[in-house]
Amino acid sequence: MSENKTVLISQEGAVRILTNSNPAARNAITPTLYAELSAALADAQADPEVGAIVFTGAGDFFSSGGDLNLLAKRRELPASERREKLEGLNNLIRAIRDCGKPVIAAVEGGAAGAGLSMALACDMLVSARDAFFTVAYVKVGLTPDGGATAFLSEFVSRQVLTEMCLTGDRMQAERLHALGAVNRLTDKGAALAEAIALAAKVAGGPQRASARIKTLCRQAHRATLEEQLEAEAVYMVESQADAEAAEGIGAFLGKRKADFAALRRQKQGAS
Repeated sequence: MSENKTVLISQEGAVRILTNSNPAARNAITPTLYAELSAALADAQADPEVGAIVFTGAGDFFSSGGDLNLLAKRRELPASERREKLEGLNNLIRAIRDCGKPVIAAVEGGAAGAGLSMALACDMLVSARDAFFTVAYVKVGLTPDGGATAFLSEFVSRQVLTEMCLTGDRMQAERLHALGAVNRLTDKGAALAEAIALAAKVAGGPQRASARIKTLCRQAHRATLEEQLEAEAVYMVESQADAEAAEGIGAFLGKRKADFAALRRQKQGAS
């Protein structure tokens, strides 16, 4: 395992594990995390040996969100500087969302505020059954950020979204699972292992096709049928000409398991 100031990086097979390590503050989000996690995602994206990424928090809590001590100091700054600093969070959310490889959140304990935003920005979410999720901002006189309302609106009604944001009440993982936001529930302490297992399942797939699938799934909820038909057609035409399709179709017709990893090794050796 290698260690940065905030992000711990480890590898299990083709799965890169990124851990927000600030347990004394329940893994509160800091500007250091913005830079380190964004860089770690870019490194994983560029590494041909990485097929999927798991993002988690150290200890028994995913993330308590923004550091209120830092936020209190920002009140003294001009509005333009406050906005500039907020873009650090926005860029991190974009980095999670736009990573070409699947990113899976492993949540223990809870995800609050921008911690919830980070968890929901991931492509899939594994959570301990006893974990909770809360928008929280209203309790300290603030409004949501980090895309929280955008992500939540994908699977809850306007009324439920409004209640969550105006009350700051906790929503248990079991309810989010029932609503479709959580892919898998686990016993306490088992979320990371389950997330790694899920990541390993998708890590061996065709990486170029997987990146296209991620894009299609990310935009599907806001696209019209015509827009989605067009996007699917563009990607299908591209995929049909790809070596991944030749391997996948050949393997199916030959009644063998497709070896997409071999294609990546061949490409790496040729470069």
